[in-house]
Amino acid sequence: MFSFKEILSVTLILFSVIDIIGSIPLIVDLRKKTGHVQSEKATLVAGMIMIVFLFLGERILSLFGVDVSSFAVAGALILFLIGLEMILGRSIFRHDNIDTGTASIVPIAFPLIAGAGTMTTLITLRAAYAIPNILIGIVANLVFVYIVLKSSNWLERKLGQAGSDILRRVFGIILLAISIKIFKTHLIIGGI
Repeated sequence: MFSFKEILSVTLILFSVIDIIGSIPLIVDLRKKTGHVQSEKATLVAGMIMIVFLFLGERILSLFGVDVSSFAVAGALILFLIGLEMILGRSIFRHDNIDTGTASIVPIAFPLIAGAGTMTTLITLRAAYAIPNILIGIVANLVFVYIVLKSSNWLERKLGQAGSDILRRVFGIILLAISIKIFKTHLIIGGI
């Protein structure tokens, strides 16, 4: 049941999708606007969203009459667009105004950490990996997210703008590859 290879795969896939390193500039900007980001609160809320969606995601989809393959293809398209945003440095999705009282939840916990890409990935991972390995991958990513949130100012100074841009583009390419793989897999499985 527990497989180091599966845990590593899940952890790296979620790490690429969440892209907390590529989000450092956004987190730093939020910190400047709001004065403080509650790292613990953001991490816990994101974790709850991911775990709930891991276990109830398919049931939620079935309420709307959507099958996992269709959701995965839609999610793959979103991941593709997010990857394009990361590589091209352009905003495709509209970012709403930030409320200083809820910045730790919106946009950090949702949709930055546990957004549509993460939820789609969790459903897709559930079809390919054992649940305990996925849970360990989620926890490993949440620990890393917490560390990054706590030390975002220090990381920004160390990486600099060029380092942050390079990491963002590298993870953008990884996201594009993951999205194409998900799209191909579910296009064939779903018979679309």
